[in-house]
Amino acid sequence: MEKPRWCLPALVPLLLLLSLSPSPCAAAHLQERKNYIVHLRPRDGGGGSVEEWHRSFLPQAAAGPDSAADSDGDGPRIIYSYSDVFPGFAARLTDEEAEALRATDGCVRLYPEVFLPLATTRSPGFLGLHLGNEGFWSRSGFGRGVVIGILDTGILPSHPSFGDDGMQPPPKGWKGTCEFKAVARGGCNNKIIGARAFGSAAVNSTAPPVDDAGHGTHTASTAAGNFVENANIRGNADGTASGMAPHAHLAVYKVCTRSRCSIMDIIAGLDSAVRDGVDVLSFSIGAYSGTQFNYDPIAIAAFKAMERGIFVSCAAGNAGPEPGTVGNGAPWMLTVAAGTMDRAIRTNVKLGNGQEFHGESLFQPGNNSASDPVPLVYPGADGFDASRDCSVLRGSEVTGKVVLCESRGLNGRIEAGQTVAAYGGVGMIVMNRVAEGYTTFADAHVLPASHVSYDAGTKIISYLNSTGNATASIDFKGTVIGSYPSPTVTFFSSRGPSKASPGILKPDITGPGMNILAAWAPSDSHTEFSDGGADLSFFVESGTSMSTPHLSGIAALLKSLHPDWSPAAIKSAIMTTSDAVDRTGLPIKDEQYRHATFYAMGAGYANPALAFDPGLVYDLHADDYIPYLCGLGLGDDGVTEIAHRPVACGGVRAITEAELNYPSLVVSLLSQPITVNRTVTNVGKARSVYTAVVDMPKDVSVVVRPPMLRFTELKERQSFTVTVRWAGEPNVAGAEGNLKWVSDDDYIVRSPLVIPGKGE
Repeated sequence: MEKPRWCLPALVPLLLLLSLSPSPCAAAHLQERKNYIVHLRPRDGGGGSVEEWHRSFLPQAAAGPDSAADSDGDGPRIIYSYSDVFPGFAARLTDEEAEALRATDGCVRLYPEVFLPLATTRSPGFLGLHLGNEGFWSRSGFGRGVVIGILDTGILPSHPSFGDDGMQPPPKGWKGTCEFKAVARGGCNNKIIGARAFGSAAVNSTAPPVDDAGHGTHTASTAAGNFVENANIRGNADGTASGMAPHAHLAVYKVCTRSRCSIMDIIAGLDSAVRDGVDVLSFSIGAYSGTQFNYDPIAIAAFKAMERGIFVSCAAGNAGPEPGTVGNGAPWMLTVAAGTMDRAIRTNVKLGNGQEFHGESLFQPGNNSASDPVPLVYPGADGFDASRDCSVLRGSEVTGKVVLCESRGLNGRIEAGQTVAAYGGVGMIVMNRVAEGYTTFADAHVLPASHVSYDAGTKIISYLNSTGNATASIDFKGTVIGSYPSPTVTFFSSRGPSKASPGILKPDITGPGMNILAAWAPSDSHTEFSDGGADLSFFVESGTSMSTPHLSGIAALLKSLHPDWSPAAIKSAIMTTSDAVDRTGLPIKDEQYRHATFYAMGAGYANPALAFDPGLVYDLHADDYIPYLCGLGLGDDGVTEIAHRPVACGGVRAITEAELNYPSLVVSLLSQPITVNRTVTNVGKARSVYTAVVDMPKDVSVVVRPPMLRFTELKERQSFTVTVRWAGEPNVAGAEGNLKWVSDDDYIVRSPLVIPGKGE
């Protein structure tokens, strides 16, 4: 797509651009007004308030001194005045007004309102967080004193996960507000210390910040839910539930409705969170994939948050497994992929020929009601007047039978079961499509069901084709710990490389994002429950929406232990201590059970028990990103728009993406060797020695100079160079490996080293 000219609409959204319904007009000649974010050049001092400055850009008739309201009474023209993370405002403008504003001195560009999608227990233990007096979890105070800001669909404050037992009062200097109105439904306490709703998210709820979708409650409790014993979903996944940082505070910013999030509301939520004083921002919302950073309001706002010392954790997106789909890819944000755990809510499919296959389902009747063999049919077979995904069925073909249905992707599996049940089917097997591989969902089906892999599905079809009297039964095994292989990368997790900056490895990290049990708010949007799941306190969800708050909570733990660490230092600690191997010591696999690439999993699977003491960190501060941004070719204006201050790239020594002091290395290697620089800071033991160890394929030569780093004090910084060359003919497939700094004190500081293949 052609890049927009100066001050033209410029967003390339993940979803199609949605136009807004026209506003009522007092007079027929008035044009329809649309919502825009107006991006301005940073103000050079000047008198008056920010709101007055913003009103000065409106047409005179719409720029009243107090409310900026229309003379026709059609409501405020300025929707938000952004003050902390974005230079500009959100406003309702006609086409003529928008065109006039584009030509106004001081205007950078206009962004039409777009809507982004939500990126939608066992995980603390799986990540090595265990209760005990000597463990990292206890030593961190469970995140005590840290404030995590959640941008999502709100929160159910009355849920026991948000009780404040063991919680300290809000930190000094906290500026947040609480907008809960219905006392009977709970409110703010020492756990939830702030709650606000924005825009359309405030209109669609009786008590604005209250969650009416379930998503925000789930993500908030995953990040920082307090300890709740005997948590389960109808007997499955039973245990003590908690978030990653159970004693961290929560500040909730409702910027989403049940299905979408307005970009205007998102920026308003980010602006408020930074002004309130959060320490970590958790953002489980899909974002722009491939948009240049200075055309991405979220990346621009996140830069300012990072500059204020706030750690920003974002979902990679659910557009996998296709390459180049990762979103939220700015290097000052942590971009989180989704992986599995070793827990399965098991249902086994047993065929009439004795073959048996593992599957998953939350439907787990106590009487094992589908264990007797019944006829098995497949609507995709020849002679069936139906669809293979079971969206269209005929009762005469499925009544009294188990029906094999092909997956509909991320959604639609429960609806398939509802259709099967409506036409008299007594059970359902959901089989993956080829791209979905071995990723299976534990869904709350309405009938006996099992979700099986593509491999299992093809074998079931072969059995059906081999006999005219196929039968199947479904056995319910409940919760199984020790499922293998684990962890793996899910099929839906968005993949790198980042289109906006392919020389920075994205995603950064993988966390638990598959079949995650967490707190729940009943919602009539879940049609599998006739009552919206009113009896459920916990629910299982999957997505990078779920993996992101895991990492947000881990960042809060590190912030509590190391309050002086920068966001980049925390990110480095998380990445360089992550696991590249599974629980058996083999390389982590993807959804096809192939070796997962770094473009799928980032540096690896998070290991917080090691991250608290990483030995060395690759640190960065706001000014360190300026040479990188200049090297991207954004120009003075583009870098100025991101940095919120004038930047002249001519006076900056621009660097390549590979030269940014990032915890991973991407080297675009052709025939000539490439040398890049890195600097590490000692945060381990004062007197320590590290030796470089390189693990790369034989056709790649890597030389590290110096090969040994000697430190004599904490916070000491040392630099080194990495020279990469092909040892033989260039490999068009590229190469992957690791650079490790290994000490005698058992520190291993691992950085992925990626040579992209042709076309990556």
